[in-house]
Amino acid sequence: MIRLSVNCSITRLSSLRLATVFALVGLFLFAFAAAAQQTAPAAAAAQASPAQAAPSQAPSAPTPAAAPLFPKPNPTDFTASSPSKELVNAFIQSNLGFDDNNVWEIEAILKTPVEGVSRVFVLIGDKGGKQKPYPFVFYTLPDGKHIIARDDLMPFGEHPFTENRAMLKAGANGPYRGAASKDLEIVEFADFQCLHCKEAQPNMDKLAVDFPKARIVYQSLPLPQHSAAMGAAEYGVCVNKLGGSDAFFTFASAVYDGQDGLATADGATLTLNSATTKAGLDPAKVSACASTPETKAAVDASVKLAQDMKISQTPTLMINGRPAPASVPYGTLKQIVQYQAKSDGVALQ
Repeated sequence: MIRLSVNCSITRLSSLRLATVFALVGLFLFAFAAAAQQTAPAAAAAQASPAQAAPSQAPSAPTPAAAPLFPKPNPTDFTASSPSKELVNAFIQSNLGFDDNNVWEIEAILKTPVEGVSRVFVLIGDKGGKQKPYPFVFYTLPDGKHIIARDDLMPFGEHPFTENRAMLKAGANGPYRGAASKDLEIVEFADFQCLHCKEAQPNMDKLAVDFPKARIVYQSLPLPQHSAAMGAAEYGVCVNKLGGSDAFFTFASAVYDGQDGLATADGATLTLNSATTKAGLDPAKVSACASTPETKAAVDASVKLAQDMKISQTPTLMINGRPAPASVPYGTLKQIVQYQAKSDGVALQ
């Protein structure tokens, strides 16, 4: 297990112990890690996989990793009428199926004293047995569309990201590159003063090259602890308004390149004006536009969209509504995009 801090956030995240796969899958799985400390059902707790058992003596040679042997589910641990085991499996598949190395076993679906609320226990591992299987415990809600894992409310179902996707189609109106179509929409919520956002930009550039049929949208999410973030976001709105998306992405690249300059008020002014000039626009006109109530309202609308989707960290990607981290190894990010596109029936060629 490792400790991971890969995002800027509106509120300081509590320390979470995350399995390696959590770092690769992204925001959705932070709740998995939080739930991992909960108690297993009796049948699962009574059995330990060989990977978890300590050997009585050191082996003479390293033991090859093997797929985990999950405890055999006990039929008495399936007392709830819903959700079905098939639905839970589809839900886990929608989140972990991007990587064929992920494996899991549904150990329990238990009725609770609250009508319509069930407790679900899933063990998750990897085919190579490199990590101990870890538990994901959650509670399904009566609406059938949401779950609670510890203190996180998340979408549930065979296609859990459908509502997110619809919200983004309607509300993600920031500058974009790539296709006009929203069939494959990758929305980046970012802050110009966030170091991790800067580090994620090479991944974003690669996505634009590898997925020409994707619409890649930039949505500002200036964090309150960053003194220059709001001003930079307002400049970005005006650069896009006066010069279009091409000018915006030139501006954005220049701001990230000069991000250190945002640390002081004078440095921020110089950095933003320089980036505006590189985008081919007049800094005086952009500055005047940035000071208007309409521009502030546009940034506020982008922040509200993030809040409505329970996004509080930057950078966050939403791939057809599916949360994903932007700073993971690019191969993993590409794998997630391909999987989500396939799940949504979107042709990439």
